[in-house]
Amino acid sequence: MKKLLIVLALIVFAESAQAQLFSKERLANLENFDKRFLTWGYFLGFNSYDYKFEYENQFMDDNTDVLVEGQSGFNVGLIGDMRVNQFINLRLEPGLYYTQRNLMFPNFEEEKDFLREVKSTYIHVPLLVKFSTKRLNNIKPFVVAGISTSFNLSSNEDNPEDNFQGQFRTTKTTSYYEVGFGIDLYLYFFKFTPSIRGVFAMSDELVRDEDPNSPWTGNITKMATRGVFINFTFQ
Repeated sequence: MKKLLIVLALIVFAESAQAQLFSKERLANLENFDKRFLTWGYFLGFNSYDYKFEYENQFMDDNTDVLVEGQSGFNVGLIGDMRVNQFINLRLEPGLYYTQRNLMFPNFEEEKDFLREVKSTYIHVPLLVKFSTKRLNNIKPFVVAGISTSFNLSSNEDNPEDNFQGQFRTTKTTSYYEVGFGIDLYLYFFKFTPSIRGVFAMSDELVRDEDPNSPWTGNITKMATRGVFINFTFQ
């Protein structure tokens, strides 16, 4: 599903760029839009989250790894953009992100033991630096990079029960770094921006079971989120 989202985003980018570059219409839309010091907007989009596991035993094989089945989620949020100069902007993009990951642990026979559904509702707040090229006709490609933090409203970090009672626990807060790219499309009434971004957690999100030899968490040294965001921005 993650590969499908990426392919769809690339198709949108390519079609939009081709339409703008090769269209006979050369009138510039929103000519003074990028001269504003502050601009505002909102975004809608999709996400695909995953987990990367690191293990205490580095010689584990595929039959002992935790398998992650990601599901597509959706995003909605606001944008605040501050102009630094013609090519650099600072962006704050607080949003609400819904997602689910299914974890399958090896060496169990019953579903109540090997399957853990991790449903997450994040308040995700990234601070990004946007590096743009010179505007060409009515398009302007860009890349973004930055850091972010999220607060998981669905976290059960303080739950006294653990995997022995069927509860897989994750931390409330996580820090990330992010990189991505997109294209600003200047339409007649507003600026439309499709973008794609990779998100990589820097902190460990696993809350371990009380038993240090737990078959679910005993051999895991780090569990960190990886994700892909596809957002459509309106300003």
